[in-house]
Amino acid sequence: MQIVETSLLSRAFGSLKAVDGLSISVAEGGVVGLLGPNGAGKTTTIKMLNTLLPPTSGKAKVDGHDIVAESREVRKVIGYVPQMLSAEGSLTAYENLLIFAKIYGLPKAGRDEKILRALRFMGLEEAKDRQVRTFSGGMIRRLEIAQSTLHSPKLLFLDEPTVGLDPGARHAVWDMIMRLREDVGTTVFLTTHLMEEADVLCDRVGIMHRGKLVAIGSPEELKAGIGAADLDEVFIHYAGMGGDLMGGNYREIDRMRKTARRLG
Repeated sequence: MQIVETSLLSRAFGSLKAVDGLSISVAEGGVVGLLGPNGAGKTTTIKMLNTLLPPTSGKAKVDGHDIVAESREVRKVIGYVPQMLSAEGSLTAYENLLIFAKIYGLPKAGRDEKILRALRFMGLEEAKDRQVRTFSGGMIRRLEIAQSTLHSPKLLFLDEPTVGLDPGARHAVWDMIMRLREDVGTTVFLTTHLMEEADVLCDRVGIMHRGKLVAIGSPEELKAGIGAADLDEVFIHYAGMGGDLMGGNYREIDRMRKTARRLG
């Protein structure tokens, strides 16, 4: 079953087409990654699919529900971890999860058990009564994933999930993502700039450039298609090595650096 299906999905901001005619499908139970320079349209795509941003044109369905006409139904089956921090530093891990449990409308009976189970799954049970401001970057990301999966979503969106993390913390987050896929069966749709991350985690990878999907396939298929040794070569082949490779506008760069600084 396809949990995400888009047809000519587009989003314009004035004369700028941030996403231009995107047609993609995502099978249930896998991990799909979108790669591309800043400004390629990755985050805009995720925001449309999780109903935060209406499309200018085109169609998209999540778990069979139209993202515009049935946005409430879409939100019931998804979780979302944005680039910016979504955990409150002055609260404990448990208190953060309690807030999200109430937002998701989880029944009071069994709520504590579900929160503790989520903390245990993410390796945070012993830190449940600590303020989040004392957490490392990797612990914060794992808590944010716990927040976004409390209601057992079918589909989890992760926007640059390991931005600003050191290698040890990055690998810990990767382990949690793989456990969500293998142990829980959650479908994961992520964006990343890290080719190694895409190679390790993703069953399929789409490369976006200037709002368009320019390539899609498994990491192995994409590498074999151009005789590349790694995904770095694939990325350069499709997105180029121009000055805009890691470009993006001032606001995007400021947001990414603030997130990296706070997680670091």
